[in-house]
Amino acid sequence: METKDIVYIALFAGIFAALAVIPPLLFVPPVPITAQSLGPMLAGSILGAKRAALAALLFIAIMATGLPIMAGGHGGIGVIMGPSGGFILGFPVSAYMIGLLFEINWHRLNLAWAFIYILLGGIMVLYIFGLLWISILFDVQLYKAFLSSCIFIPGDMIKATIAATTAMVIKRTYPLM
Repeated sequence: METKDIVYIALFAGIFAALAVIPPLLFVPPVPITAQSLGPMLAGSILGAKRAALAALLFIAIMATGLPIMAGGHGGIGVIMGPSGGFILGFPVSAYMIGLLFEINWHRLNLAWAFIYILLGGIMVLYIFGLLWISILFDVQLYKAFLSSCIFIPGDMIKATIAATTAMVIKRTYPLM
């Protein structure tokens, strides 16, 4: 791993944390709508699979030590053990999947494909982790957990649009980051 890789990983772990500054919306307790799920979308689409997953893991490791870098000023293992834990633990897998899809399909990448890859890796993967976690934690059937989370999908679509647009601008200005 080169120095620039380490810098990119640290930079994007910082971006994950910076996204916590945007105030969360709490429509359906106990899981808030935050900008932090934009983190794996941006990391995966800009850094590629390996560096994006490492940035997400670094962010989780720092947050687990207790630093209040989650939305709402929270941090520590308790956040991971709470209702958002599955989504948080899904960050590295989500970032990796998006990065992998971008790497494999780099030659045909355009805004539409970028959006689709971010939907697949950034929303579907996160929801699989998050909904399984909620289902187990609250002893609810998986379909009920899914139905209760449908309110979050429009916001996630907006985040996917932001990430895809950002990735395409960066691809044009700084290809193969």
